[in-house]
Amino acid sequence: MRVVKEAEERKDEILDAAEKLFAAKGFDNTSTGDILEAVGIARGTLYYHFKSKEEILDGVIERITNRLMQDAREIARNKELPVLERLTKSIMSLNVETKIGHEVMEQVHRPQNALMHQKMQTTLLMGINPILTELVEEAIEQGICCTQYPESVVEMTMLYANTAFDELNMAGNSQKQREKKIAGFIYNVERLMGMKEGSLQEVIMEIFLGSGMIRKDN
Repeated sequence: MRVVKEAEERKDEILDAAEKLFAAKGFDNTSTGDILEAVGIARGTLYYHFKSKEEILDGVIERITNRLMQDAREIARNKELPVLERLTKSIMSLNVETKIGHEVMEQVHRPQNALMHQKMQTTLLMGINPILTELVEEAIEQGICCTQYPESVVEMTMLYANTAFDELNMAGNSQKQREKKIAGFIYNVERLMGMKEGSLQEVIMEIFLGSGMIRKDN
C-alpha cells in the first residue's frame, strides 16, 4: 500500500536524511540517489520538493540557522542569568558544534559556495541582531554600557566578530598572535559599547575558549 504523506512531513524526512548523509559521506560524495534510497521515495517526489542537491543543502542550512536562532532567543530570555552572560551565551549559541553542523559549514565555506556562505551569514545577522540589541539596551539600563546607538553597535560588533573569527582560524596563526588579536577585539568592542576597559574580558574570552581558538593553559 502506497504511503502518502503531507508535503512538510516529506520535506523534513528528505532534509533529515540529507543531514545525516552529508555528515557521514560529505556533500560532494552524497548523491541524490543516496538520499532517495535513505528516504525510500521516487526521484520525482524528491524533485517536487527540491530542484537540486544544492537546494537541499540550502534547506539544511536554513533549518540549522532556525535552530541556532531559537537557542539564542531562549538564552536571551533567561533573566536568571546576568545580562553580559546572556549576551555571551547568545553569541556562543551561533557556533555549529555538531558533527553534522561542521560538515555543512565545511561545504558552505568552500569558494564555490561563496554566495551560500554570504546568505547564511546574512540570515544569522538579521536574526541575531534584534536579540543582541535588546540585551545591550538592558545593559544600558543597568549602567553597564553607554551608547546612544545600540542597534548600530551590535551590527558593527557582529560584522567585526565575523572578520575576527575568520582571521583567527587562518592557518599559521600562533597562540600568541591569536591572543593579541583577541585582546584587540575585546578592547575595540568595549569602546564601541561605551564600557569600562576590561568589562568584557572574562565573558568574551569564554567565547574564544569555547570555540577552541585559544587554549586556557596558555
